[in-house]
Amino acid sequence: MHLTALLVDEYDTALSFFVGKLGFELQEDTTLGDGKRWVVIAPHGAPSGLLLARAVGDRQRKAIGDQSGDRVFLFLETDDFARDHLAYTERGIRFVEAPRHEPYGIVAVFEDIYGNRWDLIEPCAAKG
Repeated sequence: MHLTALLVDEYDTALSFFVGKLGFELQEDTTLGDGKRWVVIAPHGAPSGLLLARAVGDRQRKAIGDQSGDRVFLFLETDDFARDHLAYTERGIRFVEAPRHEPYGIVAVFEDIYGNRWDLIEPCAAKG
């Protein structure tokens, strides 16, 4: 998989959060006409990213922040949970739970500016 579309209210508002607070990189921002843009962001070094899709129409606007029915929607992997959890907390990212240890790694759920739920996760080292 290459891209996942994420409904947003406005491109620049979304970029301010994802690039400014989460530290993602802007990979592409191309004007398509009629107010549409092709905006791709991704964590540094990630092979896949998010296509920020500005919602059009009532149905899409209602889905902003609830594309997964209030479940965790996206998973952000880190190699240093403590570092990133602290940095995100200091930048005002809202975690909805305390970090916890699971068999698969250290994880905590946070919400983006729209209310989409994300897992920040540091996976356990692969067993050999």
